[in-house]
Amino acid sequence: MKLYRWSEVAKEQMSPAIARQVIHTERMTVARVHLAKGGIVAGHRHANEQCTLLEKGRLRFTVEGESVELEAGCVLQVPANAFHQVEALEDSVAVDVFTPRREDWLRGEDAYLRS
Repeated sequence: MKLYRWSEVAKEQMSPAIARQVIHTERMTVARVHLAKGGIVAGHRHANEQCTLLEKGRLRFTVEGESVELEAGCVLQVPANAFHQVEALEDSVAVDVFTPRREDWLRGEDAYLRS
């Protein structure tokens, strides 16, 4: 067993509008993503299944061309390999859970978050 506290996980500024905190376990990745209003996560796809729990704010996800707005308390499942992008409609904080863990992030292949 291992206990994590978000208050102790380093925040990485990915772009002026996006920062993240990341925990990698043996089989999953958990990320807390901070998005400023107007921030965009560029369209991308990955082999990982993703569940996003919105803690605060409002986000517009577009998954395979279909858009949905999330408000605090919503959970969205994004299938593996689905093309998706995100727009922050308000200052927002989301928790993303990925399985398997994000090996691409461990390798530094996350340029779509840095633009």
